Amino acid sequence: MMPAAEDPQKGGLEVSGTPEDEQPVAPDQFDPKYETTRWEIWSYYAYYIGDNGLTLFNFAPTAFQNLLYQAAGDSPTLLFLGSQRTINSIVLLSNGISFAIQIVIFLIIGSYADFGRSRPNILIASSVLAFAIGFAWLGVHAPDKWEAATGLYIVGRTPSPFSSSPLLPLQPTTILTPPSPPVIAYQSTITFWTAAFPGLARNTPELRAQAESYTAGLTSRAEYDFADMMQRSRLANMAFYIQSLGEIVILAVIVGVMYGVNVNGGVEENNWGLSVLIAFATGVWVLLALPWFWVEKRRPGQRVPGGMSVVVVGFWQLYRAVGMIWRLKQSLIYLIGYFLLGDALNTTVTVIGTLQNSLVAYDTLTLTYLLLVGIAAQALGIFLFWHLQRRLALSTKTMFVAVMAGILLLDGWGMLGIWTDSFGFHNVWEVWLYQVVYGVFVCPWYSYSQIMISEVTPRGKEFLFFSLFGVVGKTSSFLGPVVSAAIIDRASAAGVARATSTPFYFLFGLSLVSVVGLGWGVDLGRSRREEFLEGERKEREMRGVGV
Repeated sequence: MMPAAEDPQKGGLEVSGTPEDEQPVAPDQFDPKYETTRWEIWSYYAYYIGDNGLTLFNFAPTAFQNLLYQAAGDSPTLLFLGSQRTINSIVLLSNGISFAIQIVIFLIIGSYADFGRSRPNILIASSVLAFAIGFAWLGVHAPDKWEAATGLYIVGRTPSPFSSSPLLPLQPTTILTPPSPPVIAYQSTITFWTAAFPGLARNTPELRAQAESYTAGLTSRAEYDFADMMQRSRLANMAFYIQSLGEIVILAVIVGVMYGVNVNGGVEENNWGLSVLIAFATGVWVLLALPWFWVEKRRPGQRVPGGMSVVVVGFWQLYRAVGMIWRLKQSLIYLIGYFLLGDALNTTVTVIGTLQNSLVAYDTLTLTYLLLVGIAAQALGIFLFWHLQRRLALSTKTMFVAVMAGILLLDGWGMLGIWTDSFGFHNVWEVWLYQVVYGVFVCPWYSYSQIMISEVTPRGKEFLFFSLFGVVGKTSSFLGPVVSAAIIDRASAAGVARATSTPFYFLFGLSLVSVVGLGWGVDLGRSRREEFLEGERKEREMRGVGV
């Protein structure tokens, strides 16, 4: 018997005694006005095309590092936080500061995003802040403003640890500069944009039909769960794929803009060109974001328990989430693995991005061509991964394992650079090869890591759990850069050759431990059978609280 339309069960599940008896239904399926439309889906895709990372994730970090090197001049260091530090160390520490600030913000905002109808407002506010930072770079393009650039970098950038995305990031994908840098504004946009996709997928006509078929006894629970997984995979992967194609078009236009501002005319022209590109890409983002702000359906979240305000309930929700995660064993295992592997990947791309920028001397045109190659590769990669998953009916876990193998490959290659200059990201040709390998084999992380989060997240708790994973992602991205910066500083002080490659020892080991833990430790089938929902329902009955 389905629950009444006006009182749907939490998470779109009717709990009748045991996990096997749960009758899943698409959330909000009793109210046709919340059904996902094609216009809503394409508006969702359009937002991601605009929020592609070119502004605060690619060109802004490049501009930041560029100004640092120019400000340092012949000296290899600058005074930062009371000490003389190398440029690489300043970048990594800036990342750590940004991530620490993000943790606080996510603890406050993300915990109550599942309540009421104000969730879209969080994305809108974060987007407006990101727009302002993008346009502010027009005033920061001289070496003597490197402190201001540091502030814009810290407040503006951060990859989606699921990042997004990138935070995948749902995280932009092809990163040419420290990809772990945090963008408080940018990361917030990616996090709350990404958290909307499970609800969109589960309100599609296709999944509603599957839910009705299961309730009528025509479809098994396994068949329903597989349809749910594939619908979420389709939405997440198509968003990533379409974003990649759109980003190629934007970059093609950017090449024309660069010639227009004569970026090859000299250092000042190149500096100005970077600021112009950031502002141009921000303008495109504004235009592509507006349809989603207007079209997104404000689907109702959970009810605020009696006697609590929406602010207080946020902290209550966060407190309960910590307790929930201990009962959801598969979620906990994935959370730990996500923490470690996200740390390894974010820091790996940061280190490689720093090496890459030095090799191409921050040439804006070359960086743009590299982006074009990388984004074309990521479009190919996500298409191949999704095509194989759909064609061979592969699970999300299988695809995720393939991505993890690509991450190990990157760290292993980088580790070679500790012993030789012939390999290990010391040559320009490796930068081009890196863009291809990273795009095809690693960029799908920003899609499948988010799908994996949705696999281990209870229905109806998407924003809470995505924020929780976001906090964990931020924490991991805080620790990795700090450890790597310390390794580089110590190696440089000891006169070690190729000191900037020494973090790959640490990163390869961290990746290997993560891959083993996630590959053998996470069981998505067991995750679906965990008795969290029944315990949640009994707890609500005991409290007499409607959620």
